[in-house]
Amino acid sequence: MIENGKNRHTVWLTDEAWNMVGGEYKADGCSTQNEYIEKAIRFYTGCRKADRNERYLIDAISGVLETRLGALGDRIGKLLFKMAVEESMMMRLLAMDESLTFSELEHLRKWAIQTVRKTDGGLNFDDILRIQQ
Repeated sequence: MIENGKNRHTVWLTDEAWNMVGGEYKADGCSTQNEYIEKAIRFYTGCRKADRNERYLIDAISGVLETRLGALGDRIGKLLFKMAVEESMMMRLLAMDESLTFSELEHLRKWAIQTVRKTDGGLNFDDILRIQQ
């Protein structure tokens, strides 16, 4: 029998569940217990779909972030290696000058800190050599 586009279905419920429907359907603004049950089924199904979609989005976003962060890590690693090479060259040249005193070294350190802050760390040995000349 089809009534208002709906079919009759037999559903087995515990007495406790049926009593819950009877006590809540009017408070929810439903005109019948069937309307309340259908609404509850749609709500629960929507929650389950949202949970699956949320997990899908979390997995998708996680995959993108892992890829991007991996590339960022590689880039930072390469930049740190470049900086270590530049620093090694600088320390070797500085150590070759035996006339340098510790107070001069401290003055040089302060100058280097200020220069790096001004240039946001974008200096290399060639830039410093140009400044010195």
